[in-house]
Amino acid sequence: MAKTILGLLGWFLITFIAAGIGAWGSASAPSFYQSLSLPSWAPPASLFGPVWTVLYSLMAIAAWLVWKRAGLLGVARTALLLYLLQLVANALWSWAFFAWHQGSLAFGIIIVLWAVLLVTLVRFWRIKPVAGMLLLPYLAWVSFAAALNFAVWQLNPSLL
Repeated sequence: MAKTILGLLGWFLITFIAAGIGAWGSASAPSFYQSLSLPSWAPPASLFGPVWTVLYSLMAIAAWLVWKRAGLLGVARTALLLYLLQLVANALWSWAFFAWHQGSLAFGIIIVLWAVLLVTLVRFWRIKPVAGMLLLPYLAWVSFAAALNFAVWQLNPSLL
């Protein structure tokens, strides 16, 4: 039981460290986001924090379920390495968009993130279906974020 709880805490720690690195790159996000021309369907800046908190929590639980089911060997090893790779891409996107103001680079990163996430979701689903299901809201949000990234980049060529 202690190993299971420590495993859950470990996956939360790993996931929220990545979130923290992304948040560090997004320190100026609220003011920068407000300075941009946004499409009419863009959500308010205040929505992003709560959404990401829920998504990161679901992601950590999904990784933990895969780890709990299959450990760190075999198919779980590849699935969890993909999970870590998508965390890196996720954090890097925040830096590219909000810190470096590079819309094209951010869009390229989010496309890579989307692809790695999709493969991760499929791998998780094969190991523990509920783990794959827990990544579905994240995939939907990243899909939306990719469209938003592209639209904002196109609307703000001098800022991005």
